[in-house]
Amino acid sequence: MIRNYLKVAVRTLLKNKGFTFINILGLALGLATCLLIIFYVVDELSYDRYNTKYDRIYRVNTDLKYGGVLTSFAIVAPPVADALKSNFPEVENAVRISPAINIRFKKGEHDIAEDKVIYCDPGIFTVFTLPMIDGDPKTALNDPNSIVITESAAKKYFNKTTVVGQTLTINNDSIPHKITGVIKDMPVQSHFTANFFLSTLSQESARDKTFNHFNFSTYMLLKPGTDYKHLEAKLPALMRQWLSSSMNIAKFEKGGNYIRLNLTSLKDIHLQSNRQRELGPNGNIQYIYIFSAIAIFILVLACINFMNLSTARSASRAREVGVRKVLGSSRGYLIGQFLSESLLVTFVATIIAVLTAWLLLPVFNQLSGKDMAVSAQTFTWLLPALLVIVVIVGVLSGSYPAFFLSAFQPVDVLKGQIATGFKGGKLRSFLVIFQFSISIFLIIGTLIIYNQLKYIQNKDLGFNRSQLLIVKNVNALNNPKILKQEMKQIPGVVDATLSAYFPTNFTHFPNSISSEHKSGLLAEYWSVDEDYLHTMGMHLSSGRGFSNQFSSDSLAMVINQTAANMLGLNNDALNKTLTTGQGTSTKTYHIIGIVKDFNFSSLRDNISPLVMVMNQDWRTWLCIKVNTKNLPAFLNQAEHTWKTLAPNLQFEYSFMDADFDAMYRTEQRMGNLFVIFTSLAIIIASLGLFGLAAYAAEQRNREIGIRKILGASVSNLVTMLSKDFIKLVFISIIIATPLAWLIMNKWLQGYAYRQNIQWWVFVVTALATVVIAFVTISFQSIKAAMANPVESLKNE
Repeated sequence: MIRNYLKVAVRTLLKNKGFTFINILGLALGLATCLLIIFYVVDELSYDRYNTKYDRIYRVNTDLKYGGVLTSFAIVAPPVADALKSNFPEVENAVRISPAINIRFKKGEHDIAEDKVIYCDPGIFTVFTLPMIDGDPKTALNDPNSIVITESAAKKYFNKTTVVGQTLTINNDSIPHKITGVIKDMPVQSHFTANFFLSTLSQESARDKTFNHFNFSTYMLLKPGTDYKHLEAKLPALMRQWLSSSMNIAKFEKGGNYIRLNLTSLKDIHLQSNRQRELGPNGNIQYIYIFSAIAIFILVLACINFMNLSTARSASRAREVGVRKVLGSSRGYLIGQFLSESLLVTFVATIIAVLTAWLLLPVFNQLSGKDMAVSAQTFTWLLPALLVIVVIVGVLSGSYPAFFLSAFQPVDVLKGQIATGFKGGKLRSFLVIFQFSISIFLIIGTLIIYNQLKYIQNKDLGFNRSQLLIVKNVNALNNPKILKQEMKQIPGVVDATLSAYFPTNFTHFPNSISSEHKSGLLAEYWSVDEDYLHTMGMHLSSGRGFSNQFSSDSLAMVINQTAANMLGLNNDALNKTLTTGQGTSTKTYHIIGIVKDFNFSSLRDNISPLVMVMNQDWRTWLCIKVNTKNLPAFLNQAEHTWKTLAPNLQFEYSFMDADFDAMYRTEQRMGNLFVIFTSLAIIIASLGLFGLAAYAAEQRNREIGIRKILGASVSNLVTMLSKDFIKLVFISIIIATPLAWLIMNKWLQGYAYRQNIQWWVFVVTALATVVIAFVTISFQSIKAAMANPVESLKNE
């Protein structure tokens, strides 16, 4: 029986090669796109799942409300980890992680800067699954100045992995660190990555016992069966108790302030956490939802094409059904026959889709910023998924044609009473509307996303990021000011400034500031030098900037407009005094200038209070304002100057405009993917429309012939054949436009600074959709209208 189904199915499909080609192409495109999106979604959802105990690991966070400003941190105070282990028996272990900044290791005569270095507690290997290939994970970090490195790091510095007992010297402190373990390289799907693990026993800040400042990412491993919500509910009371030892907690809370702890599951960090001081850039669960919906939509579009074309061919297949039924075929047999055709088409399309997705995976990786690959492990879930897809898509695509065609009564068919052509196909009309509604929605969404990205790139941020070169690791020099002076002598250098705080590098230092009008306002506290404002192209609304000519500027402060307003000083801030810090660690400054507000974080956030003081930070970088058309030559001179002062240290730099673009790289990648997916959706929808137009023209062949004989022009016939389809496209526009406006307007609310949705987006989308539909239809319509009427009428 099955063999007969397949034999007849192959014959039928080969007999209608055009129909078969359009269906296979549409399904293959839809399935290939769906597979690529599945790869992306699976990769995003797999973050941190390499940890065998991931379902019991939770990160401890801090929510700080101070001065009316709520800030969410991904870090907590140093003693929290020990306090959790001491007070809660359900906590099996708790460990701390802190990024090590500006670390350089000596390799021969050279100093190599490394950015994947962390300080961590010895128990990290009992919480996270980090397989050790050499050394004992239980004791590896039990001693000060011990270090565990990855395989790649071992090969980089020693050209082998058996290096336990060797030493690495950190240039910053010239202390040799003994290698006590080598672990496998961390998986890419981790919310933090590191190649060097230093013991917190070497870190002075790890011994801090106060609870009111935060600098450690802290993770706890709960015992099996523990309800983390029950534990989380106990944390506020205990936090108040801990804080009371270092501050007047009653007075602090009286002003509406608080410091609270909460928990985030390890498996939720990558996609659902966007706090300050994350250990690395995270993803966004919204994109998972969006791309999953797009995958389903595109697959549905491909299935709709199959259903549309199959029902459109009902006239030609109806006679086949009538004859089969007269000869004794049951309805069940006919349903099986039509479903076998559908499953066969789906199977062939799936094979083509798998090969296409595999070939396009490198390009997709480049567009999405991923490093996905098809491995043996991939097939453990891919093959069952493909089998399910073939069955579901095959049955879904062929179900309506199977039940619709098999229900024809042979008497009606043989009498010619079955409706033909496009008219009368209410379901087909609905499916065409659904198809183009999805396509229109995707076009509008893509245009709005690109409009917002263009707005971000062109917005006046309050500083000039063009041709700003940032030289890193400047603090490695004995006197960074000498480098600054040498760089300023290079032709083309406008100015230069030493600071760790730039609008694009996310170095933050929150501090409490108070005025006579308002106390306890949490603000950004930046250490800069006298050339900072000029180099950055920032403008003062009043007052002046820092100057070495005034010795009193060591206690001077420049604040932004937001800080002046929130402190109640407004335009009368000059020469007023501000106090920073709390308790005994306070310092008083006088305000000498107010800088116009500038964006120093993501445009998703409003500008927050900021104050600047003239001081040198230990994390100093050098920012150089350049005005030259020959950047390569300038970079060669800058590197030569660097090598003169630091011959054994790498010259590392970046351009601020590139750093700014990197802040929105995720949105840019998503925008590119939206364009691709939208184009594919339009192609798939157009394929279906192309096939429908072909069959509609074929079924009205005799009508066209008669009309031509009676004097109808080609334009009249094209209009007649096209208007029914164009009418459906207009209905799609009416349905999709308000829906797209609602959803995309909600998406834009995630940006504090955004471009309003422009009216032209909807006009362009409507015109583009109508043009695409008309071009698709007119090809078949013109072909049918220009055919010789004798050919269509000679058999009548």
